Amino acid sequence: MFKNVTIYRIAPGWDATLESMEAALDAVRFVPCSASQDKSVGWAEPRGEEHGPLVESVAGQRILKLVIETKAVPGSVVKEKAQEAADHIEATTGRKPGKKETKELREDALQSLLPQAFPRRGSVWVWFDLKNGLLVTDAGSQGKNDEVVTELVRVFDGLALTLLQTAMTPQTVMTQWLATTEPENDWPEGFNVERECELKSADEEKSSIKFTRHHLLTDEVRKHLTEGKLPTRLALSWEGRIGFTLTESMQLKKLAFLEGVFDDRANDDESGFDTDVALATGELSKLIPAVIAALGGEIEPGAALPGTSDAPATAPAKPKQEAVTAVGDDDPPF
Repeated sequence: MFKNVTIYRIAPGWDATLESMEAALDAVRFVPCSASQDKSVGWAEPRGEEHGPLVESVAGQRILKLVIETKAVPGSVVKEKAQEAADHIEATTGRKPGKKETKELREDALQSLLPQAFPRRGSVWVWFDLKNGLLVTDAGSQGKNDEVVTELVRVFDGLALTLLQTAMTPQTVMTQWLATTEPENDWPEGFNVERECELKSADEEKSSIKFTRHHLLTDEVRKHLTEGKLPTRLALSWEGRIGFTLTESMQLKKLAFLEGVFDDRANDDESGFDTDVALATGELSKLIPAVIAALGGEIEPGAALPGTSDAPATAPAKPKQEAVTAVGDDDPPF
């Protein structure tokens, strides 16, 4: 169910009922793109049952599913069709279309081509842990997370969300873990560094090196750290139950429940959804506090990080082009 985890703090005072959440989401159920529509966003039934509930409550946890459908037409095709229309105008009237008319021709070309475009559909799981005041999404990028948060705040009156902030940045802690020569003393209890990471320099070139299926507690890795490269991703495992990659923006990616965690899962379709939700949220409810503790504990939203004078950013900057060196294979760490 969850392949990625991004954690938000729900501002105090918001505690909607299941009924009120269902009513709010029902007004914005997902509807596929129309012939002339390039994007459609809405809420769908988490169980996949047509006309079913849009909010599922399992073991006290609330699960939602946002569906995003887009249709894209290659820009070159739009430009070519618009140019044909412009050539026709010039041939029949003797004048070339101006900038405004050219823009309109391109918009008309796009609208005429959209019905022929194939839609692409994706979904994002959303988990409300109201007992602990947390919201978790499984979006794979910050841009997608921003879109999910926008939809949530728009549909639920009074809901305010902020990215969860910790006393130490993931990059600082990942650097400490990779630099140590005594992991038994310097790693937090329950966590193990696995065999994948990415190190990136802070200079203008933004050069980076990726290690995959590679032992990381080595002089080679420590040398890169002393030369100024900092970890942006690091594969970890926790208690032998969950594998994941921690990023510098505190996203947990490539989430994988390890062997044995789902052994008691029921095989019948009727209870499979409930079992998956209960097991996934149950394990993550233990992992998330452990990650927060390993990063020095949570700090108040908007508070300055220790040793800085500015409040932490709420979203990571878009990465620039970079020079990359790969070490090892391209297989996933787990």
